[in-house]
Amino acid sequence: MNADALPPLGWLGILRLGLVQTSLGAIVVMTTAALNRVMVVEHALPATLPGALVALHYAVQMLRPRLGHGSDQGGRRTPWIVGGMAVLAVGGVLAAAATAWMGDALLPGIALAVVAFLLVGLGVGAAGTSLLVLLAARVAPARKPAAASIVWIMMIAGFVMTTATTGRLLDPYSPERLVGVTAAVSAIAFLVSLLAVAGIEGRRAAAGAARLAQTPFMVALREVWAEPVARHFTLFVFVSMLAYSAQDLILEPFAGNVFGMTLGESTQLSSLQHGGVLAGMILIAVIGSLTRGGLHVLRGWIVGGCLLACTMLVTLAFAHAATASFPLRAAFFVLGMANGVFAAAAIAAMMQLVAGDRQGREGVRMGMFGAAQAIAFGLGGFLGTVILDFGRLATGSVVGGYSAVFLADAVLFLAAALLALRIGITIQRRRDGYGRAAPAALGG
Repeated sequence: MNADALPPLGWLGILRLGLVQTSLGAIVVMTTAALNRVMVVEHALPATLPGALVALHYAVQMLRPRLGHGSDQGGRRTPWIVGGMAVLAVGGVLAAAATAWMGDALLPGIALAVVAFLLVGLGVGAAGTSLLVLLAARVAPARKPAAASIVWIMMIAGFVMTTATTGRLLDPYSPERLVGVTAAVSAIAFLVSLLAVAGIEGRRAAAGAARLAQTPFMVALREVWAEPVARHFTLFVFVSMLAYSAQDLILEPFAGNVFGMTLGESTQLSSLQHGGVLAGMILIAVIGSLTRGGLHVLRGWIVGGCLLACTMLVTLAFAHAATASFPLRAAFFVLGMANGVFAAAAIAAMMQLVAGDRQGREGVRMGMFGAAQAIAFGLGGFLGTVILDFGRLATGSVVGGYSAVFLADAVLFLAAALLALRIGITIQRRRDGYGRAAPAALGG
């Protein structure tokens, strides 16, 4: 049965697919948080090592378009989701084993870690790309904003549940305990994903779409890149996610260095910011559903979220002038909410745009969007710290360094807002009667 011929997913079906994202987040957070801590603290290794390994896991996701093309050729997404989760689970266990091994044999441990993080990146790319394509195909347009928010929130829930649970299980630390806990998390995550996608796509592949996809990858990629809508949205994703990720390593140190907050106080601020992100996503889920997920509505919320984030970053750049009276908690929450609004609306728009002009290219298109996001995330945190250090040198003060980062990030968000103004404009013009000879790209 053709997946497109099946009735749209209800809320329970959307939650089922969200469980895959929860499982994916559970494994990823073990490799980026717990293993990072063990390398730096227990093994007293340079922080550059886990940083480079995490960057490697992002870099390998440049293969997302190729992985998406593979699912296009088969006409089905669930084998790639299940296979990707299997590769991710194996990579997670190997990463834990490699980290434990570093305590006794550093170089062999690092060599195994490189292989493990490559597998983690491949697994995330294969499962994540096909999951979003399947979600886009099976969710009605009116529910896509809510679905986009739900799967992102469920991924964050995977982060929270895993860190809260494993944090207790990992004490007291031992190499055997680290590998055992990571293996248990990986096994549970894989089984949950397997159950979540069972039967959700139908028993037969989408044969027509598969025939259309029987094209060499580079030809398919050139065809998708030649689509103005897809190319423009890829550029928007890269710029906006570069701005989004550039804040990550800056905000907590800013609260400590400029406002004199303790570690506990700055951590609470970070939690407040993440709460703002969730609030923004929930807002998009509610409003997007009420407005039936129209692309023009989503575009407005993307632009609004980017502009609000830009405004808050400019405000933070000059917050030192009113240190005592500046409402830092409120500023962090509003910045988080702006991030949540634009990110959730952008994911919903991505699900609308993945259909594109050509059938059988959905995986390549989503892979291109996902690769842009992964590259931006890999670069964002690093560039934020580089600008901070150069800003300190140029201005001769810590405050000047943070102001430089916030202003540079504000410029990126402004650029993202300008790019967002034209998201799907070609499609809208077609609907308004322009270019009637061209095929309609998508609904929404």
